[in-house]
Amino acid sequence: MIDLARIDPFLYGYFSDETLEHGERVGLALLYATKNIEIKFSRQLLPETSFETKYGSSGYSPSEGLWFSDENIKKLAEKFPEYRETLHRYISELNVFRSKARRLYSETTEALNRSGAEWGGGWGGHSNPDYGRIVNFGTDHIRSIINENRDKHPDDAWFYRSCSYVLEAIDILGERYRKAALEMAKKRENSDDKSFFLRMAKAFETVPKKGAYDFMSAMCSFMLVFALDGSDSPGRFDQYMYPAYLKTENKEEINNLLDRLWDYFHDHRSWNLCISGSDEYWNDETNELTYDILAMVRKKGYNTPNLTCRIHRNTTEKLWNAIADTLATGTGLPALYNDDVVCVALEKIGIPPEDSHDYCMNGCNQIDILGKSHMGLEDGEVILTKCLEFALHNGIDAMNGEQVSVKTGDPRTFTTYERFERAFMEQLEFVTYNSCISANDWQHLRGLFQPHPLRSCLIEGCLEKGRDYRNGGPIYNHGQILAEGIADTGDSLYAVKKLVFDEKKYTMSQLIDALIANFEGYEQLHHDFKNCEKFGNDIEAVDQITARVLGRFFTVLKRNNTYRGGIFTGGCSTYNRAAGYGEQTAALPNGKLKGEPLLADSIAATPGRDTSGPTAQIKSVLNYNHTDACSGFVFQNKFEKKMFCSEKGKASFIALAKTYFAGGGQQYTVTVVSPEDLLDAKEHPENHRNLIVRVGGYSDYFINLDAELQKNVIERTFMNI
Repeated sequence: MIDLARIDPFLYGYFSDETLEHGERVGLALLYATKNIEIKFSRQLLPETSFETKYGSSGYSPSEGLWFSDENIKKLAEKFPEYRETLHRYISELNVFRSKARRLYSETTEALNRSGAEWGGGWGGHSNPDYGRIVNFGTDHIRSIINENRDKHPDDAWFYRSCSYVLEAIDILGERYRKAALEMAKKRENSDDKSFFLRMAKAFETVPKKGAYDFMSAMCSFMLVFALDGSDSPGRFDQYMYPAYLKTENKEEINNLLDRLWDYFHDHRSWNLCISGSDEYWNDETNELTYDILAMVRKKGYNTPNLTCRIHRNTTEKLWNAIADTLATGTGLPALYNDDVVCVALEKIGIPPEDSHDYCMNGCNQIDILGKSHMGLEDGEVILTKCLEFALHNGIDAMNGEQVSVKTGDPRTFTTYERFERAFMEQLEFVTYNSCISANDWQHLRGLFQPHPLRSCLIEGCLEKGRDYRNGGPIYNHGQILAEGIADTGDSLYAVKKLVFDEKKYTMSQLIDALIANFEGYEQLHHDFKNCEKFGNDIEAVDQITARVLGRFFTVLKRNNTYRGGIFTGGCSTYNRAAGYGEQTAALPNGKLKGEPLLADSIAATPGRDTSGPTAQIKSVLNYNHTDACSGFVFQNKFEKKMFCSEKGKASFIALAKTYFAGGGQQYTVTVVSPEDLLDAKEHPENHRNLIVRVGGYSDYFINLDAELQKNVIERTFMNI
């Protein structure tokens, strides 16, 4: 009979002692998996452990931690009938989490979520563990932290045992890879490959138990844990890998390893890698590895991993020029973040300078403190256009006629614009509060039922407190909820103010009748509202209303505490969801038709509505207080390739970016593409498989986007500088 430990080591380890605390059982599951699961080397000859079982019944992922599939466990029971009774019993216990999740939402929250107005929680998110703990110090160092703290928290002995199991699992993997590398060296006839595997085997004699002694050993240690954690976000890679870089005289070896790593990142859709930045004294932290990484991005031309470069008051011209050269390749990389704004934003919520200057990004572009926080990534999202829709229809979802939000009054009876804006703000507050409530319900549930002992070993505070990464362990436990459809909302509010209340060209009754009719029979009204002044053109009245809306959103968020032990903060990063939110929204006073997918996909103008050039666009966007945003705050521009790739064009871009950052801008991303290529790619995708564009907070291949999102990208205004 086949041993269940070989069939599904996660299940076997998890149920090996059902009297233990849930978190300890998760650690045991990981330990059994590393002993029994298949290990292999990637096509780049790097360690590549897949932490998913052969039959897909269980696995370990970066966002969920340990997971199980009911359906595939049932299939496993059919294939191995001797374990049928045991496996079906396992399913019953595993459904505890799912049954609790189904009871989370109140009727109101369900209705809001269903309408597309908001969501909160629902997935585990990305993270920025400090891989440098393993790379530079080893598992033995982490054991010393456990030994130093376990007696301080006797009631949490199970937590420390769980983390110890994880460290043992990492060491077991290292030893297995050492033996596997020796075997691979024997089989390889290619002398370079043979030498590579022998050096790897030598490295695994030291790492991961001890710190790395050169770049090869650092890469082995990094890859071992990075793959174990699901190949998520490398964080400040050029900082924690730099000590090993300095110990390596052979720069050709470093470039060879980076080349292999970038192929691995691309194959596994790894997420955010952050370079450069400043320390708390504003010293520049750019190093040789920073430039090697930019050169590798130029060489490969991949859209992954998301590359973020931190800019600050002392960034050198050398780095600025390297950034412009890299952006000119058309990958949309790197995204630029401004330390002079981000660090201030983080300090406003209580993170001191020595830690605020250690920020990096995970996922698309959300902000974390490397190895010290669980900032939620995307805890939730609020779609401002739906809040406006509710204000226009007294809490009714105009897409289906359902009363889903609070009643804020019949706008037909409003006699002043201020009364209408107040109704909108009430809807915004109600929806935002519900998003926070939903996010906290999920945070609580994950804290209890989805512990993550691996990340608890790599994030400061967890071992010191005796608390899991998901349950308030990290030093910083703030949350991040995003706002979408910002410009569309500001444009709509301004149009109502101007055309209904200031000029009295139309009444609120006429406007609402037109919206209900989707503007059919109201062509002149539709023309006037659609062509009213728009955000992104340096028009003070429009910009101030838009900024006021976003300011209220941030204020409401910061009144709410997270379950993990922080406060909620916000940002704007629509990922690839902008078109979907547009489809879920009814007709609006900015001229948007019911279900039309076009919606603002960043903090900038609705695509195509900014007609006054990049300087006007920047001046509009700088009306926001960017130090209120502690999550990704995406500002996107699109430039023609022929312009950007000239020396004059790149110099003009650098000057524009510096102006934006000096004015208080937080983040800047760029798409460099030819308009002809975009249009041709729409019609002949087979000819443009490598065409890359920015989408919200990340880059993707244009032909991978759905038709609505392609339209969004195409309609963004080309900036001339």
